[in-house]
Amino acid sequence: MLSMFLESLGMALCLAGSLLVMVACGLPMWKVTAFIDSNIVVAQTIWDGLWMSCVVQSTGQMQCKIHDSMLSLSQDLQTARALTVIAAVFGVLALAVMLAGAQCTNCIQEEALKGRVVFTGGILYIFSGLFVLVPLCWMANNIIVDFHNPQIPPSKKREIGAAIYIGWASSALLLMGGGLLCCSFSQGARGGYPIKYTPTKSIASNGDKKHYV
Repeated sequence: MLSMFLESLGMALCLAGSLLVMVACGLPMWKVTAFIDSNIVVAQTIWDGLWMSCVVQSTGQMQCKIHDSMLSLSQDLQTARALTVIAAVFGVLALAVMLAGAQCTNCIQEEALKGRVVFTGGILYIFSGLFVLVPLCWMANNIIVDFHNPQIPPSKKREIGAAIYIGWASSALLLMGGGLLCCSFSQGARGGYPIKYTPTKSIASNGDKKHYV
């Protein structure tokens, strides 16, 4: 019962984390315009994402342009694009492995093998969380360093966008969910410890007969 609860909770967390990874990958709000000038009334806001850049006018109109070439992007954006896609692929692969070894399916009959398959799915989800966490931290660090760099003009400075925060949340869900899936494989969760019985004393045939009266 405990293993099924851990498995279900871990699967729910990992599914939510994988969906958030895909959302963060598609959103253009990785880097946003920093409002640090004396005049806070600006005509437009700039969003920089992995796949496109968008300009939002003060009237609400938005125009987006897909990046023409991957090689023209900065190194952090190139790495973030590659690792985020790899994290999403790992999430889909881990889901297929999980469904094959889950206790609610009959793809695998042997209980021990099902536990190993679930453990493998948890490891894949942990790798997915790490793959998406590395570019997020790298890009956030570059944004903070450039923000405090006096040599960069204010118009070129950016702030951390909503997509990075969503990515951090997805990474936390994937790491926690993968850890729960790995814990569900343990013998304590699956009740695999052998039951020890205390030996009973045998009654001798020539014992006192008054105990039977």
